[in-house]
Amino acid sequence: MTVDLRQKLGGRASRRHLLKGSAAVGAGTLAAGRLAGLAAAQDATPAASAATGQLEVFSWWTSPGEAPALQALFDAYSALYPDVEVVNAAVAGGAGVNARAVLATRLQGNQPPDSWQVHVGRELIDNYVVPGYCEPITDLYESEGLLEAMPQTLIDQASQDGEQYSVPVGVHRGNGFWYNRQVMEENGITVGETMSIEQFLAAAETLQAAGIVPLSLATKDTFAAAQTFENTLLAVAGPEKYDQLFKGEADWDDADVRTAAETYGQMLAFVNEDHPALTWDQATAMVIEGNAGFNSMGDWAYGEVVARDAVENTGWVSHPGTNGSFVLVVDSFTLPVGAPNPENARNWLRVLGSREAQEAFNPLKGSIPARTDINREIFSPYHQWSIDSFANDALVPSCAHGQASSPAFQQAFYDALLGFVDDQDVDTLVLNLQDAAALDAEMAS
Repeated sequence: MTVDLRQKLGGRASRRHLLKGSAAVGAGTLAAGRLAGLAAAQDATPAASAATGQLEVFSWWTSPGEAPALQALFDAYSALYPDVEVVNAAVAGGAGVNARAVLATRLQGNQPPDSWQVHVGRELIDNYVVPGYCEPITDLYESEGLLEAMPQTLIDQASQDGEQYSVPVGVHRGNGFWYNRQVMEENGITVGETMSIEQFLAAAETLQAAGIVPLSLATKDTFAAAQTFENTLLAVAGPEKYDQLFKGEADWDDADVRTAAETYGQMLAFVNEDHPALTWDQATAMVIEGNAGFNSMGDWAYGEVVARDAVENTGWVSHPGTNGSFVLVVDSFTLPVGAPNPENARNWLRVLGSREAQEAFNPLKGSIPARTDINREIFSPYHQWSIDSFANDALVPSCAHGQASSPAFQQAFYDALLGFVDDQDVDTLVLNLQDAAALDAEMAS
């Protein structure tokens, strides 16, 4: 399946002046309002009132910024189906790596949950659709109006051979760069609407001289090193070549890849020494608590900021050099083959696709809705910035989160970048990526 992820969704717009504070004011109240609207708009139908039994939902959302957002989805479902017991089967650790391993064991043993979380794109298609673990839900897309409500880019990412296989609930921006406003002010660092690599390196020198960790990193979660590199690669190579590399249309022994690796090596000189012991949310917490200046992380980090009541003191910008691009990390849920409670699962997907549920979930999660007909005025300044970027910037998929590449290449990407964090050997990194791409192409042929 070939998807043009650089498809534009609108004309370029300049970034608005973003107000400090108020980004999360009333987030819980807004979520409750959205759920009340959902229940009011869909008064219990005979089918809803008759629904009983269980709904087991499998995910990896367990952090302080993720669990409340997941609960908002459960609340949305329970508002319509109060007699169904919702079973939260979330698996903690590894930012999804542990959960996917547990899920694989369950699927191989013919013990699926009623629905599971998955990133659209190659992760969904290669891991679950092609092996036959997912039921098509094209009829739900049609009956719930999702074909009109969601951008074609996302529909294509959830599709195989003209059938849809998951419902996107939130769109994350993978190339976020988060900073502590007070730390910047106290050290005379001004962060504008964009940041270049050179500007970051200069700021990092200043912070390091002041005894502050310039860039927090967490490699206990294996995706973080890969994600920080792919963002740096995007900065150096630009969205077109970035896309070509992951599609196999450009060679990994490219001058831009080498420059990106060298640049990443410069950035690694400024990270915390304890990165192998930290999870991604702990690295984000370093910025929130003022123990680090910056953190390169997707906007699920904003959920941590909200959960820790740190909105006023936390700033954001695109990962240095990536202004004008949006790295897609899209969460969705499936209908499994052999779901224990298939009707409850289908109703779960109906709720997830609704405007009310997406308006309740995304302000808490840090993501933006997959639907385009939402009320943007209920969202924070951060979310509105992300909504504008999604509508106007180049859209590229994340390899670190499984959308841009096969599972085999993704794992090789993880391994290569974890090795690079240790030795910073550019030649070895390039060779490992070339070998992985060649093996991937051979397996696909």
